[in-house]
Amino acid sequence: MIGIGVIGYGYFGPNIARCVAEANGTTLKAIADPSPAAQGRAATRHPGVTIDESWQRMLTDPEIDAVAIATPTKLHYEIALAALMAGKHVLVEKPITPTSREAARLVAEAAKRRLTLMVDHTFVYTGAVQKIRELIDTGVTGDLFYYDSTRINFGLFQDDVNVIWDLAVHDLAILDYLLPAETLAISATGAGHIKGSPENLAHITLYLEGGVTAHLNVNWLAPVKIRRTLIGGSRRMIVFDDMEPSEKVKVYDRGVEFAERPSQEEIRRILPAYRMGDVWTPHIPVKEALVTEVEHFARCITQGETPLTSGESGLRVVRLLEAASQSLAQRGHPIDLSPLRAA
Repeated sequence: MIGIGVIGYGYFGPNIARCVAEANGTTLKAIADPSPAAQGRAATRHPGVTIDESWQRMLTDPEIDAVAIATPTKLHYEIALAALMAGKHVLVEKPITPTSREAARLVAEAAKRRLTLMVDHTFVYTGAVQKIRELIDTGVTGDLFYYDSTRINFGLFQDDVNVIWDLAVHDLAILDYLLPAETLAISATGAGHIKGSPENLAHITLYLEGGVTAHLNVNWLAPVKIRRTLIGGSRRMIVFDDMEPSEKVKVYDRGVEFAERPSQEEIRRILPAYRMGDVWTPHIPVKEALVTEVEHFARCITQGETPLTSGESGLRVVRLLEAASQSLAQRGHPIDLSPLRAA
């Protein structure tokens, strides 16, 4: 059993603590939070678990093999680095750090000490995204053309990150998992409408190798909550609607076909052939993604596996977030990412 301590018991910490307690292969040893109210909630929900205001004391406990960090983003680096230097494996909330420089330092430290560093990109562990990856890998979709995502809702406003770092990070992590293609450039536009608050809506476009494009629409000021992604391929298309209670993924046997060697008559007409086939819904396991993630974390620790959302993956995502923020500040000017590929 991997003993895990949870640092931070505010917004997402309770979910992590619950899943650590429920998952196979892990046991919840301690929870740390400076808030007396949070400590009280943790003590009520997890009797027998050590509750502390100081996360530093957790790092000296020999019964704790790993820590899960669920604090504000600005604290991730300090806590994760201290945990790694104390010999603890680390699972850290998204994004891994506020800067790629800090993320790179954590990746290097984990590699040097042969410790597991994993980022909580929860969507990667959902049955829906796992199924989409399977459909892509087995050629069901054919060559990919585009990824178009709408991730909007009313609130929750953050004070330390803008909407790109809060919402677009999910799609960037999903793209990193689904598509092996490198991102060549990124462009972002957006605006902030609440005084004293960072940007609350943004549109992001990624240009990937092979002609694939990705468009992300993120917004904290939408009157409805939408979590819908369209993935277009040469053979079939996928609609992923995370708000659907059961049929989250639908596969459309639809596409546009052109003759490989068109005749002169076909060239004169320049008309595509539209294929309108069936729509089917693949079976998706209903296991909670966060439990799957925690069990994967434990398995990576015990068996030396590389996490699906490793520190390196977290670093790649933060680099994209930084480039998107840079483009946002330049009113959508595309940022060339070739220097990052060479780094």
